[in-house]
Amino acid sequence: MKFKVASGCDRGLCHRGCGRQDHQLNSYDWLADVPGNDESTDLVEVQFKNTRKGYYHNVSKLDLKKGDVVAVEASPGHDIGTVTLTGSLVKLQLKKANLKSSDEIKRIYRLAKPVDIEKYKEAKAREHATMIESRQIAKKLGLQMKIGDVEYQGDGNKAIFYYIADERVDFRQLIKDLASAFHVRIEMKQIGARQEAGRIGGTGPCGRELCCATWMKNFVSVSTNAARFQDISLNPQKLAGMCAKLKCCLNYEVDDYVEASKRMPPKDAVLQTADNDYYQFKTDILAGEITYSTDKKMAVNLETISAERALAIIELNKQGEKPLSLMGDGSVVETKKSKDLLEGDINRFDKAKRKKNKRRGQRNGEGRPGKGTTQKGETPAVAASVDGESHAERREKMADNGAHAGRNRSFQRGENAADTADSPQKPTES
Repeated sequence: MKFKVASGCDRGLCHRGCGRQDHQLNSYDWLADVPGNDESTDLVEVQFKNTRKGYYHNVSKLDLKKGDVVAVEASPGHDIGTVTLTGSLVKLQLKKANLKSSDEIKRIYRLAKPVDIEKYKEAKAREHATMIESRQIAKKLGLQMKIGDVEYQGDGNKAIFYYIADERVDFRQLIKDLASAFHVRIEMKQIGARQEAGRIGGTGPCGRELCCATWMKNFVSVSTNAARFQDISLNPQKLAGMCAKLKCCLNYEVDDYVEASKRMPPKDAVLQTADNDYYQFKTDILAGEITYSTDKKMAVNLETISAERALAIIELNKQGEKPLSLMGDGSVVETKKSKDLLEGDINRFDKAKRKKNKRRGQRNGEGRPGKGTTQKGETPAVAASVDGESHAERREKMADNGAHAGRNRSFQRGENAADTADSPQKPTES
């Protein structure tokens, strides 16, 4: 089995949009294994460059599967796309796309031939250069617009220019200049900042591909209230996405935060105890925990309690009672903070090696007799009399022992010499 290393184009990160048709807005067919699903309708979903999709009738009853490259009807000519969905789920996609009239749905001609694919690749190779040149033409005309992407039709007879603009733009002269420069039929299509980010693609601060480039189809307005409900700091640089608008993911959990905030006490509520008054310092809405401080503006004597305990203390204060402490048993709950390894000291696991100071004993007068101490660290006054003996007596005993040991050694040498004289000697050979 051979494994292919995924490049930027394979993962949908290429700015040219190549190799991304199966990654963007992928429709999962959860009815694919149901018998007769493909024969239930002749509608087919076809995807083109990036996020553009179309729906067509399979009038020729072709055996189409997901991933097949087909030639479809266009005006004028034909276009080349990839089949992404077949069967009953296409009807649900039609409702989302608001396509009700059968006249808007065109037909599939055939499976793409090698000649069609070659023309398609030649047209795609001109898209980036066309986009750069079209931007220069728009700049010369002084138009307040930005051309974000260019898409050629499969046969190369038509080009779609996607642009964003804050105000209405009169691009009639621009269309004439583009037609004379590229010799194709020109179509201008205005998109929003979020649609542009979805077409170009990219990676968000979470490390994953943009939602608008992978699965999100309907864009809902995002306001700063979503950040306030989740207790997120209103930092424009952190709240903005790749499109310079508020991130769409701010709306993902806002409903859960709104529901959980209903079970929390008011932020301006003051908890009164027998010792101090506590003010709300910070809140963990999803965990249901509140941290209180004895100072309104600073973190002093922080104590963390649950929302139920805070509501109970508020009820006691309304009745004129004050508990001894925030906690019922007088203990303080310490919240476990997550440790970020990237913020820690890189030398925290290194053990400091202690160097042995050889001269420390000498400075303290230890280990060297004759310089203020004896061998066992005894002072001269104490060592003057050991077991009732003086230094002179000890020296005499040591001298007697040395003389006795010398006589024993000489006696042993004499015995060894006598043994050597009595033993026979071997004759020497000449």
